[in-house]
Amino acid sequence: MKAADRLAGGGSFGALAPATSGHTRRSERGRAKAQAEGMIPDYEIQRLPLARVALCPKNPRRNYGTEEQREALGQSLAKKQTTACVVVTRAAYLALWPQHEILIGKDAEFVLLNGERRHRSATQVGLEVLDFVVRDDLATSQADFMDYLMAENEDREDFNIIERALGLEQLLKACGGNAAEVARRRGRDRSWVGNQILLLNLPPAIQDRLASGEMAERYGRRLARAFKDDRALTVDDLLAFEEQLKEEERAKRIAQRDALKMLSADNISPVTEPTAEEPSVPVPALSADNTPTDSPQAAAPDAKPATAGRSETSVLSADNTSTLTSQPSSAQGRASNERASDSVSTPVMTPLPRQQPAVSPAAPADLVRALGKTAQEQATTLKAGLSGTDFIALVEELHAHV
Repeated sequence: MKAADRLAGGGSFGALAPATSGHTRRSERGRAKAQAEGMIPDYEIQRLPLARVALCPKNPRRNYGTEEQREALGQSLAKKQTTACVVVTRAAYLALWPQHEILIGKDAEFVLLNGERRHRSATQVGLEVLDFVVRDDLATSQADFMDYLMAENEDREDFNIIERALGLEQLLKACGGNAAEVARRRGRDRSWVGNQILLLNLPPAIQDRLASGEMAERYGRRLARAFKDDRALTVDDLLAFEEQLKEEERAKRIAQRDALKMLSADNISPVTEPTAEEPSVPVPALSADNTPTDSPQAAAPDAKPATAGRSETSVLSADNTSTLTSQPSSAQGRASNERASDSVSTPVMTPLPRQQPAVSPAAPADLVRALGKTAQEQATTLKAGLSGTDFIALVEELHAHV
């Protein structure tokens, strides 16, 4: 909601009282009594002659639109005024700035706080009266008055940079030079307040460029700091400095654009982060005999079975998943695999074999001692382990070595 609406267009105005609707002025005593009795709202809309309302000398605004724009607004006001202007009484204003008595004129009974553009537009088209609201409560101090005045102006789209700087300068004086208080009231920081007011030190030609929008505010701040450091700079020097700042910005943008091209997707390889579900490098699972199980071709083509007579069927892999029976890779295991394929047509779960340490060949003396300590024990052991025919054949062979 705009400041003008908050100050003069709120719901507290309500419907006009019968006396007010006839534009009959109440005495101060009669108004106070009517307000106390609830007959009229706290802030009564009054239709006042424009000749009795003085323009505010403290208003920082300088631009009120073109003549055509004011003409159009005046014609609109002649048909309907939707929002009342805001004024303070002459006495309330002069209590703050007694030196302005001549500026407001001896005939003025009120001083405008909000609505100067409407006042000027109405005067231009010949209107004699407008609706106003008297708000002396907004003139309790110079700081409060200027704060409300700034709030009203900052709602306007055409309130330019220099006008804002003028308003802040006046608010700073009203606050006794306390920049922190100005910053608090305007919701800014102290550096912002200082940078804005510093723009008023620039030559008028540069200020005009800022006010018209020909020069960006960021350039104006840089020029204001440079001019503060060197008052000998001319307008041409400041304009040249502005061009230098623009060229530096263009060079920076070009450098950033070139850097982005170098880092574009066409010039670098995308980096894919490995995830737990999708490892970046496939890791083959190892079977119980420590050989890869993901492909039959992983085994050497001339690999031999670990045990004679057993086919090269797959075993339970290291990740505890069943694997399909591998095709034999040599002629030595083909027969046993063919027999296995007749009985197995689906994946099977084979027992997990135990890995045994490799057994080195035993010495002959160790084998003899394993049969027994004496010749009798050794003969008994051999007789028990061999058939009669094999035992006789063994005895004949031993006799041949004697």
